[in-house]
Amino acid sequence: MEGRINESLEGIEAVFLDLDGTIYLGDELIEGSIDFLDRLESRGIARFFLSNNSSKSVEQYLQKLRGLGIAASRDEVLLSTHDLISWLSKEGVSRTYLVGTEGMREMLEESGLATDSADPEFVVLGYDTEVTYEKLAMASVHLHRGVPMVSSHPDIVCPSPEGGLPDSGAYMALFEATTGVKPVHVCGKPNKGMILHKIEEMGLSPSNCAMVGDRLYTDIEMAERAGVNGILVLSGEASKEDLAGSGPSPSLVVDSVSSLAT
Repeated sequence: MEGRINESLEGIEAVFLDLDGTIYLGDELIEGSIDFLDRLESRGIARFFLSNNSSKSVEQYLQKLRGLGIAASRDEVLLSTHDLISWLSKEGVSRTYLVGTEGMREMLEESGLATDSADPEFVVLGYDTEVTYEKLAMASVHLHRGVPMVSSHPDIVCPSPEGGLPDSGAYMALFEATTGVKPVHVCGKPNKGMILHKIEEMGLSPSNCAMVGDRLYTDIEMAERAGVNGILVLSGEASKEDLAGSGPSPSLVVDSVSSLAT
């Protein structure tokens, strides 16, 4: 996709936006992000907010966005938890043991999944900011008994103004060290289904869509897999030095979203 897009976003009909590190960092808006969203709206470019962070429910994300002055609706928020629920549904799973937050538990149980089963079909791992030793121990017992694990997303760290914090990928490493078990499937970005189902629903071509994010190994990797334009912002995790590696190659690199749709 390299070379197919510039900062004006000419020809783009829908933009998929990572949140933490792209629109905000922790509890602070990244400078220029509100003006950027206003420019998208004025040009009629659809926008969707994506997050691999499964620690919050859709309602919690809406509250956070609205608290930051961003008017968003339920159908504009796409989470790794949605991808996870879809995968579990396709697998015919109804009983799980969840290592995740109450917000994630609510989303799973609203979809008909048991989250504290004594006989789970899967251990489900999310970004658990409410983690306890009891949860880690019980999940490990299930894994030792041969129960497979599925994870909501692969992110190793969650960006914060103070530096990276342990995320789901770090918990995956913990469980592998403890039990030798790796997830049979990892949902969320960079799986192309996170955005392709929405692109197809809208009747758009992937080449007329863009994914904007701050991580090469999730945001830009997903853009490559889905055939959309990948725009890397340097306002979060990735740095210019990371671009020298052999990983995914963005179509465009900017300091922040304040440079886009101008």
